[in-house]
Parts: sequence; C-alpha cells; structure tokens
Amino acid sequence: MANGTGTATIDFGTGANEASIAVTGLTTISATSKVEAWVMADDTSSSHTANDHKYFECFANLTCGTPTAATGFTIYARSIEKLTGTWTVRYVWAD
Repeated sequence: MANGTGTATIDFGTGANEASIAVTGLTTISATSKVEAWVMADDTSSSHTANDHKYFECFANLTCGTPTAATGFTIYARSIEKLTGTWTVRYVWAD
C-alpha cells in the first residue's frame, strides 16, 4: 500500500540527455521507503502535450535515488535523445 503520491516537473532546459528534480517536503518518507516514478500518457506540462508524454518512455527512463528520511528523494531522467523543456512525472513511495 502506498504511503504517499505526488507529481513533480522535470526540466531538460534547452536540450539535454539528463535531468533531475529533488522532491522535498515529504515528512512521512523514511530512509527505507521504496520509491517509483513514471510518466502518465495523458499528463501535460507547459512545454509538452499529452501526446508527447505518451511517448516519453520510448526515448527516456526514470530512476529514483535513495530517500532521505523526513525529506524526500531525487528523480533522475536519462534520454537517448536530447529532450527539451519540462515534463510532468508522478511518484509514489511505500514502506
């Protein structure tokens, strides 16, 4: 069962193969929590449409860093192509 969920915005700027976002303010997360991040096909951002989000994982992967208790974790994105702009990502954590 999930302890918490949320969304974050990851920014590749004007063109990069890697980007990350520190997710903070998660006061109930523990250092041993399991975290996961993904892109939903119908999400949008200020830079990309739902159709763009639908195909995000064809070009890029998301991984999560180890959580810091009562703080949060980092989401890392790596792409085989240079991506631009912001993307909406969702996350969940559980103990």
